[in-house]
Amino acid sequence: MKTTMKVLCVWAGLLGMYVNGAAQQIAKEQPKNIAETLGYPKDSRLLVIEAEDLGLAHSIDRATFEALDKGWVTTAEVLVPAPWFGEVARWAKAHPNADLGVRLALNSDWTCCHWRPVSNLLPESGLIDNNGYLSASWHYVEHHAKAEDAEKETRAQIEQALRAGIPITHLGNYMKTITQTPPLFNVYWKLGKEYKVPISLPNQRVIAMGQASSSHSLYKFGGIDVDVRMLPVDSVLGMDPGIAKVDWLNAYEKTLDRLPAGVYLLSVNLGYNDEELQGLSWDRTNWGAMWRQNDLDVVSNPEFQKFLKDKGFILVGWRDLQRAMPEHP
Repeated sequence: MKTTMKVLCVWAGLLGMYVNGAAQQIAKEQPKNIAETLGYPKDSRLLVIEAEDLGLAHSIDRATFEALDKGWVTTAEVLVPAPWFGEVARWAKAHPNADLGVRLALNSDWTCCHWRPVSNLLPESGLIDNNGYLSASWHYVEHHAKAEDAEKETRAQIEQALRAGIPITHLGNYMKTITQTPPLFNVYWKLGKEYKVPISLPNQRVIAMGQASSSHSLYKFGGIDVDVRMLPVDSVLGMDPGIAKVDWLNAYEKTLDRLPAGVYLLSVNLGYNDEELQGLSWDRTNWGAMWRQNDLDVVSNPEFQKFLKDKGFILVGWRDLQRAMPEHP
């Protein structure tokens, strides 16, 4: 009996060692998520706060530069064809460590501020109107744009930013136009791979709308295999129209507070409600002068900054996310 018990104890000990070793091996083989890769706990909430439309107006530039300098936002996206791009290029040279992406634009929808393509597009490209400006309608671009011309124009925007000395950390999409059709999305994906920077597209969108493959990270989306490991942001958040100014801060806090662990991008539109921006946005309420002032008031508000800290949000930029991504194949 004693011999049997001794054998059983030895067997149990060996089994325990095996189970413990197997568990350690599984944990070792389990890939780290982005938070762990960057040295944070696995269940962290990482937040990118991104200012849009840099280069569209001097008012927007002033507000965004201040927000970047003071850490109210962690990144910004530049509209290369927009009229104040030169001011952005000058600022970027003085701030070489700024986290800046190119917001690839295939249309131009501002009534008082149309912009022309950077490349030499022909009318049959499906991207320009009768006056030579990028079309005001993303619907028109969606139905008429030729992929080769979309690539020509967006590549020209990237190259102009690089020539201006802007250290590009990612590629964004103006009004999601370049994500609306498979041919356009293929251009977007291709440029991200070629320039070795992440593209701004929520991986949850690809997972929800794509077709899963035998690989846990590959999804058929837009007619191609998309590796969601190359899309570090889980979801993109922003302010919905119809919120009163007095509720602006509370709306952002409620949206953020309920988020589970993950990587999120908070899109904000900054600017001063001044004469320039009022003239630019005279015909719109959404994303107009008051909207941008409201967003600026929120990100600069110490109460909002305290909320982020108290809730454990970790502010990161696209340069951080890029370090946590695998290399493009």
